[in-house]
Amino acid sequence: MANMRRANHWIGVLAAAALGAAPSGVSAQSAETSPLSPAPSAQTPPAAAPAPAAPAPAAQTPAPVAPPAAPSTPAPAAPAPAAQTPTPPPAEPAPVPAASAAPTPAPKKPKPKPAAPAREMALSDDPTPVLQPETFFATAKASERYAAIADAGGWPTVSALSPGAKGAEVAALRKRLAIEGDLAGAEANGAGWSPALTAAVKHFQFRNGLRQTGVVAGATLRALNVPARTRFKQLASSANRLAGMNFPFGEKYVVVNLPSTAVDAVEYGHVAHRYTAIVGGPEHHSPQISAKIVAINLNPTWTVPESIIKNEIIPKMRSQPNYLSRARIRILNNKGQEVNPGAINWNSDQAKNFTLRQDSGAGNSLGLIRIAMPNPDAVYMHDTPSRNLFANDYRFLSHGCVRVQGVYDLAAWLLRESPAPNGGVWTGDIIQQRIASGAREDIKLIAPVPVIWVYMTGWASADGVVHFRDDVYNVDNVGG
Repeated sequence: MANMRRANHWIGVLAAAALGAAPSGVSAQSAETSPLSPAPSAQTPPAAAPAPAAPAPAAQTPAPVAPPAAPSTPAPAAPAPAAQTPTPPPAEPAPVPAASAAPTPAPKKPKPKPAAPAREMALSDDPTPVLQPETFFATAKASERYAAIADAGGWPTVSALSPGAKGAEVAALRKRLAIEGDLAGAEANGAGWSPALTAAVKHFQFRNGLRQTGVVAGATLRALNVPARTRFKQLASSANRLAGMNFPFGEKYVVVNLPSTAVDAVEYGHVAHRYTAIVGGPEHHSPQISAKIVAINLNPTWTVPESIIKNEIIPKMRSQPNYLSRARIRILNNKGQEVNPGAINWNSDQAKNFTLRQDSGAGNSLGLIRIAMPNPDAVYMHDTPSRNLFANDYRFLSHGCVRVQGVYDLAAWLLRESPAPNGGVWTGDIIQQRIASGAREDIKLIAPVPVIWVYMTGWASADGVVHFRDDVYNVDNVGG
């Protein structure tokens, strides 16, 4: 309890601090994008991260943003996307019998394909931006509230439940949801299920980035049983990382909250579009940065970072001498002249002294669009040739840059004030037509758009609603 009082005192001091320094807390471990070989379509996440989910249809359109469901009004659960199931290995062929052997038996029937796990995460439909001018103070205040909950003993552990259940476990669920405010105080008691309880479960799921099913199971059950003290640490740590933030909120800006793996395109204080994203993994953190988007690069080339040359390219070339030609990567000397890969000693680090550049095109690691946002960490937002990975629940897969689903739509939104070649307005279709020409093109924005990447595992919006996401980078250490 003494530790909690000290943490509360710290938060009080933090809330009164002047805002003037750059964001802190999550540094860039690598400024690279994804390696050339696309990541596998299924990846086992670390224990703290949500389980990977079945791929959804590979759409390039942003999720519609609508007001969140109120605790008292059940919101219909979105239907689960069609799941892809992994293809089992083919059955081994029967051995060829000798002439005197018995007739060849019928081949074994292939085993049925295992069902893919249900997708549990959801792109939020909250029209409130994840980051607002009030977010720091609202989050610091929320951390004090959760510190008090933890000091009072936290909340009860709950069990898997679904509508229609009754008994002591339902009573515990009611108490649990009432403590955080998802269930009105008048509904806190009782051992039976009700529509208000379903609505409260959905509101909890909404705050935690989960599909609003109204059923307590899987990721929802795990989130409900996260201790109150952990939630306090998430809020206090996020407030600490926001302290001193000096971001030019304006009529139009872009926010990437890394733990949410989502991109908000904000206009006049509301989310105009929200996009699914893939961000840096636990070994390659995406950094917290503040920058300005200045251009859209069509058909970009990719200059391979030195760390990827050393850790991935050189080992591949030792075993696959034609790897660079297959990946359409050229070696250039300091005069821009192309060098034959055979002239490089791949049993040394000699390749690090050259520029390795991948040609533009559909197989390029940046995809077909890069959003230029100059910054010291040399990271940016871009397209990807591995679009199937957007369907995963676990999307911490890049080497530091942010891949955006619906990047054509985002690019058109960013270019809306810039004149299109035909004198009209940029659209996704016009951008795709320009890309289809195969020519590299840099389209400058008439007015730069501010962009910020933040790492908030817990935050409160101006209306007091508190949200949580998993601490995949394991950096929440304030209040511990």
